[in-house]
Amino acid sequence: MAAAVTQVVSSLTADSAADAAGTAATPVAAAAAVAAPTGSQAQVSKAALAAKLLSLSGVFAVHKPKGPTSAELLNRLKERLLAEAGMPSPEWNKRQRQTLKIGHGGTLDSAAQGVLVVGIGRGTKMLTSMLSGSKRYIAIGELGKATDTLDSTGKVTDEKPYDKITQEDIEGILQKFTGNIMQVPPLYSALKKDGQRLSTLMKRGEAVEARPARLVTVYGISLLRFQPPLFTLELSSCAHVLELTRTKQGPFTLEEHALPEDRWTIDDIAQSLEHCTSLLPDESASKKPKSEKCSDQALSYECITLRETKREEDQIKTL
Repeated sequence: MAAAVTQVVSSLTADSAADAAGTAATPVAAAAAVAAPTGSQAQVSKAALAAKLLSLSGVFAVHKPKGPTSAELLNRLKERLLAEAGMPSPEWNKRQRQTLKIGHGGTLDSAAQGVLVVGIGRGTKMLTSMLSGSKRYIAIGELGKATDTLDSTGKVTDEKPYDKITQEDIEGILQKFTGNIMQVPPLYSALKKDGQRLSTLMKRGEAVEARPARLVTVYGISLLRFQPPLFTLELSSCAHVLELTRTKQGPFTLEEHALPEDRWTIDDIAQSLEHCTSLLPDESASKKPKSEKCSDQALSYECITLRETKREEDQIKTL
């Protein structure tokens, strides 16, 4: 961080020297110098914001809307923070532009919305703990239609009548999906083969083998609303849905902790980090993250998906 701040401050010093030289040169310059402190103060403020941004460290949550992928949202957040701090300056090289560590702890599909846990600075090292934490979702399903992607973005592959399906029928079936169950990962998923997502391979028409079933735990699932053909579920695992909202991941809830986009500011994130420290496990909360120093590492992270059993493809990948 010292190098980055020094570079910003150096430019301020040069600008100040130029202003001083101009003030001594002519009366016009002297008159213009009245406004100079405002510009200098703005630059000093940017330098302070840059220093504050690069010192942020910890885990917080943002509200992901439907549309962007988790990685795209992360890039949007990063660009917004850098712009607020006046970084990177035009003269920075590519390596200097990658001084901000930021990542997310669990992919949400582009069609899904809700809680996305984000790590910043040394907080990126805490993101693996988010993979094994519990998650809560609210899902809206549509009866009578099946799609190739198992969600509303895919092509309809089958249609059947649903007029005889009752609320009791659904409630009875839901009980079979609670507890420890063996789940076959969908082909349209964030799991990867040879470094590429299965969903990407499927969309290109390439042959993809189904992955073996694995153990997952569904702590509870309930029917909140039944208005055929739509029904609303609250569950702790994904389902075939028309709309999916993640309302909780680990200790972070959508209502209390997920920052909406209009609060993606350095000050708001700093306050959220302070608040969220108390939500983390003792081993994370007791060791308060140190201020992060600038480095030349590539720092964008992406978690492939959320799973209960750790496999090679479950690890956080560095982009």
